[in-house]
This record gives sequence, structure tokens and C-alpha cells, in this order.
Amino acid sequence: MDIQKVRSDFPLLQGGKLIYFDNACTTLKPRQVIDAQTEYYSTYSACAGRSAHHLSKKVDEETAKSRETVAKFVGAKANELIWTKNTSEAINLVAHSFDFSQKKKVVLTNMEHHSALLPFMHLAKSGKIKTEFALAGKDGSFSSDAFTNAVDKETALVVVHHTTNSTGCTAPLKEITKIAHENGALILIDAAQGAPHHKIDFKKEDFDFLAFSGHKMLGPTGIGCLVGKEHLLEKLNPFMLGGGTIETVSLSEMKLHSLPDRFEAGIQNYSGMLGMAAVANYLMKIGMENIEKYEHELFAELLAAVQSVPDSTIYGNTSSKARSALLSFNLKNISAHQVALMSDSLSQIALRSGLFCAQPAMEHMGAPKGAVRASLYIYNTKEEVQIFKDTLQKIAKLA
Repeated sequence: MDIQKVRSDFPLLQGGKLIYFDNACTTLKPRQVIDAQTEYYSTYSACAGRSAHHLSKKVDEETAKSRETVAKFVGAKANELIWTKNTSEAINLVAHSFDFSQKKKVVLTNMEHHSALLPFMHLAKSGKIKTEFALAGKDGSFSSDAFTNAVDKETALVVVHHTTNSTGCTAPLKEITKIAHENGALILIDAAQGAPHHKIDFKKEDFDFLAFSGHKMLGPTGIGCLVGKEHLLEKLNPFMLGGGTIETVSLSEMKLHSLPDRFEAGIQNYSGMLGMAAVANYLMKIGMENIEKYEHELFAELLAAVQSVPDSTIYGNTSSKARSALLSFNLKNISAHQVALMSDSLSQIALRSGLFCAQPAMEHMGAPKGAVRASLYIYNTKEEVQIFKDTLQKIAKLA
């Protein structure tokens, strides 16, 4: 993988000193994505699935191809992919459309992002479901026993991250999926942090539902996906209806559209779909295996950089090989927010500080006031990590 060639695709990296280490929040966008969206707005900005004129037909064709491309990226069929505005909406779609009439138990973990926790906590508070939590070890990692103990024959759904946004570690998904299915439960994977960094094969890995966003994988904001097995999507009851979701309607009845249209109410984010297809092609051309390999190299450098600072505290299982290039940490006698601010002012390094919308996870790992997070991606370099290391050492001396 030619890193300098990759970097040349990103306008924000040209001519400046920006070191962007906040990729778990959102990623920078390559020209290919920007151009795909601009082309839509410049040359055929119209509705899909409604009008008969040539512009509308063009949108129909391009968005259909986009769906096929993004579905291919995660090893799914085109009609198994539903467009959403982000991962949060995709998870909410399952939460509010799932039939919990027979079994009401949902198993989550204490390492989930709030977007995975809150929809089900809300349903539990209203008495519609019951929740149980598989608990991680102190380092935020899981043994299969945590799920063996939590999942039983009364479980309807298991909701678990692919990769966490707090430690960068990937869950033992093969084992968890097997445990869920052996107990007659379905599994929903929050792949917001997984899809950008790891090869996912929805069919081969036997997931039931998979949620992810465009903006965390070099794609546009405001676009995401829910992927589901076709026969399971057929059983979901759409929680939002509108134009484009029905075949016929009268004042007394309606007939829902076939998949996936029944879940996509109203005018959609067509430019976002095209941007998603552009980035799926971009990442497939580079190769997800190559991305994983490079991120492992970056993580080794990143870990050494933080460990070089005396009395630094690192959160998560740093020995895990199944991970992204993400590290959460704190320095002694200086707040996470101050570290992030000083890194920006001294070296234009963009970091995240706080609880990362994962408060239970951070509290569990001993960081109730939050931490600093450095999250790297394919355009980051080992030279940037060296500057990061030097900057942290300067900050530590000032504390």
C-alpha cells in the first residue's frame, strides 16, 4: 500500500501540518467521494423511484449500482441493505421494528457505544423488553464465558460491537454468534468501528443484522446502512413510513413495498449513496487485508509512543491482535481535555478527549472522567506518530 499516494487523495492533508488522529469520531474524505457527490448535484440532481424523466432514471440507475457496491463490500445481497442516516438509526430501526412478543430478553455488553445501549434501555424502561449485560474483563475484552452466562433460550436478540470505540479491540464474534444461534437468538452487530478497518463477510460470518456508517470509513456524513438477512428483514415491522414505502394505499388499507424500499421513507440521501459506493470501491481497491496489516504496524508505534511517557495509563487489551489502530490513555497530573488541547496547539494533532459516548465502558475500565483517544487510519504515518510521541513528552514535562 502506497501511503503517500493514499494521502494525495485527501484535500485536507495537502499543504498543511494537520495530524489527524480522530478517525474513530469521523474520517477525512478522499476526492473520489467528494467528486461522486458533486457529480450528482452538478449533473443529475433529481428524485429516484418516482418520476419518468431522464434525470430521475439516471438517479435510479446510479443508486441501484451504489446499493450493489456497498452490499458487496460487506458480503451481502443488494436487497439485504437498507439505507439509513447513520449507525444509530440502523440500530434504532432494529430495536423499534423487532417482534419481541414471544421473547423479550436482549443481551448487550457494558462496552457498547451509547447508540447501541440507549434504544434498548429505553424499551426496557417502558416494559417492552428486558435487558441483561455480558460483562467485559477490566481491560474491556471478552471471554466467550461472558456470553455463555448471559444468553439463554429466553433471549431474543444479542447486540454487540464489532470493534469498540474505546479500546479498538474486536469482540470474539464467531463465538458470540454461535452462542446466540444455539440459543435461538438473533445477533445485531454494531460495525461502526469495524467496517472501516476489517474485512466483513456478512453471509460467511452468519450475522443476522449489521449496522455501520459512511463517515467513519472515509464516506459522507448523513448516510449509513442496516444489513439484514432477507427473511429476517421481512419480519421487521417498519417503524417509519412515508413516500416510497408502499405499493398501494387507500383510506382503509395499505400494502407495503418489497425489500428494501419499505424501510426507506421519503426522499433519500442520493449523493450520500453515491459517496458510499465510491468509498466502498476505494477501500476494496486498496484491500481490507492491506489496511488491517498497516494498522497493526501503526498501532505498535502508537503504543510505544504512549508507553514512552512516564506514568501514562493505557486502557484496553494492548496485546490483542484483533484490533484497529486506536488507543485510549491518560497522562499523570493533567486532564484528558488539556492533553487534547495542547496537542492541537503545539503540533496540530487532532485527538478526542472525554467519554467517547461510551460512559459505562470508560467507567468500567477505571476512567470515569474520560481519557484521551488517538485513532489512526490509512493516511496516517509512522512519522506522524513520532511527532505525537514528542508532543506527549513535552506535555508531560509541563504537567
